[in-house]
Amino acid sequence: MVDTSRGEAPAPPAEEPRGCLFALSQPPLMIFLTVIGVLLLMAALHDLFML
Repeated sequence: MVDTSRGEAPAPPAEEPRGCLFALSQPPLMIFLTVIGVLLLMAALHDLFML
């Protein structure tokens, strides 16, 4: 029977890819999205009540 195993140790498993929820949990992105949301809310309220 032929030995097909290699002498080297197997490579460690790579890190699991991080998904969209990990990216959304980052503080700078959350601050940016909050600022954009507040600006949109202020514009909507201005349109509703001032115009």
